[in-house]
Amino acid sequence: QLQFVESGGNLVQPGGSLRLSCAASGFTLDDKAIGWFRQAPGKEREQVSCISMTGGTTWYAESVEDRFTISRDNSKNTVYLQMNKLKSEDTAIYYCAAAIVFCTYGTGDGYEYWGRGTQVTVSS
Repeated sequence: QLQFVESGGNLVQPGGSLRLSCAASGFTLDDKAIGWFRQAPGKEREQVSCISMTGGTTWYAESVEDRFTISRDNSKNTVYLQMNKLKSEDTAIYYCAAAIVFCTYGTGDGYEYWGRGTQVTVSS
């Protein structure tokens, strides 16, 4: 069974930064593209980023581009999401998931083995 553990969520002030981690246990992630998603109360899930299995290709939603950076460290079996200049509208539960074949973009179709999520709250 594939397992993911998201961590790094916290309460931060607007303009602050957080680094989220998506760690895999029981398997390796180096053969899977990984996506980051978020869902706020009353809103549909949205994709914020994706990284190819080699790390050579990345994608960001327009709402987070130039503020978020996705990366991976295969030696640690972990994918990261560095979030800078956080805004209140970034408040959500953040999830990672494995692409079934390659990065696709939307609400989560084409992904599986979702993590449980980590809460990010941006507030004064």
